[in-house]
Amino acid sequence: MSFEIYLAPFDQHPQLQQRVRSVLTSLPEHVQQDFVTDERFGVALDNYEPGKGWTLFMPTPGPPGHGSRRVVLKPRLNDLPEDFSLYVIAHEFAHAFLRNGGWGEITDPEDAADALAATWGYPRPATSIRSLLQRWRRGQ
Repeated sequence: MSFEIYLAPFDQHPQLQQRVRSVLTSLPEHVQQDFVTDERFGVALDNYEPGKGWTLFMPTPGPPGHGSRRVVLKPRLNDLPEDFSLYVIAHEFAHAFLRNGGWGEITDPEDAADALAATWGYPRPATSIRSLLQRWRRGQ
């Protein structure tokens, strides 16, 4: 399956581009198929600039249960530890697949995305995002 259209936004971040490719190609085939056949699904690089805001295209939400499925990833995922970065990417793809809803008995969207990402092989790392970002900012 070709994911090139979803990888293009990351041309300036080759490590992040490879991480996105790695997660996409590891997903179950029915999830991949769901993404490539839905025009509302897409992947973008967060381009927020303080004082300016964003310039991202977000598809218009459809009827209930048919909201935008745009996954927006931050450039810093390029430089964070690989296991954490892969987890975040998979977690965001899980949100897109679940259409930001629950999964089975799990009604909380965040818990559902975590659980689904874990079944795909991307469990939440034990290290918190706060401690990772503090280390990253210090250059460690």
